[in-house]
Amino acid sequence: MRLVIQRVSKARVSVYEKCFDYDEAHITYRSESGKGLMILVGVEETDSESDIDWLVGKVSAMRIFDDERGIMNLSVKDIDGECMAISQFTLYASTKKGNRPSWFRAAKQEISEPLYNLFCSRLSSALGKEVARGVFGADMKVEICNDGPVTIIIDSKNRE
Repeated sequence: MRLVIQRVSKARVSVYEKCFDYDEAHITYRSESGKGLMILVGVEETDSESDIDWLVGKVSAMRIFDDERGIMNLSVKDIDGECMAISQFTLYASTKKGNRPSWFRAAKQEISEPLYNLFCSRLSSALGKEVARGVFGADMKVEICNDGPVTIIIDSKNRE
C-alpha cells in the first residue's frame, strides 16, 4: 500500500461538483475536513491487512504538527486533528516505457475497495473519530490547503 500524506489546514472532495455526506450501510461519511491530514491511498494486488495495520500505526503517530516551540513534534492524534482519505490508483503508475502511464501494479476494484475501506475504518478507530472520504472509483475534485507545505510518501513494502 502506498500513501501520500499531506498536512492540511482544510480539505474537501466533491463529486459532480457537489460536496456531500453519504450513507453506506447506515454510516454517514463526511467529505470535508479541517486541520489534519489528507491521505491519498494506493492499493497494490499483494497488499493485506498487515500493510493496513502498519500504515495506520505510522499515520496516527507521525509527528508532523508543530508544538508550542514551532517544532514538528505532534501527531494528528495529539492535536485532535481530522483526516481525509481518498483512494487513488494512480499512485502505482509505471512510467518506464513511453509516455502513457501503466497501472498494472494497482489492485483491481474487488481487492482495492475493501482494503481502502478497511484502512479508513482502522484509522478511524485509531483516531477515535470518523475519517472523511470521497466516493470510491468516482471522478472527484479534491481541494486542499497544504500546510507547510508538508508532504510525505510511505510505502508499506519499504518498511526496513
